[in-house]
Amino acid sequence: MTLVIWAWLTLCALRYERARPVALKIGAHGLSLWGRTGALLAQGRITGCSQWSGRLLILALRPEQGRSRTLLLAADALPAPVFRELAVLGRRGAGA
Repeated sequence: MTLVIWAWLTLCALRYERARPVALKIGAHGLSLWGRTGALLAQGRITGCSQWSGRLLILALRPEQGRSRTLLLAADALPAPVFRELAVLGRRGAGA
């Protein structure tokens, strides 16, 4: 039973690592997130934003078609200028 649980947790950890974005591209029409394999994970314009004391930023991305996706960014995961630019883009996109 322990071996089965260990294998399941390892599989879940690998799936999580593969699904995690590693590259972020800020474009004229929105934001795109790319995975380790170079696959496009999410793309869309920023339609919502929430920021907590310069440490955490939550952006809502709305693609051309489909449902919106939420992106959670910690300030220490990005360079400070990029975090500030995303915060500004988020406030503009949210209409603030």
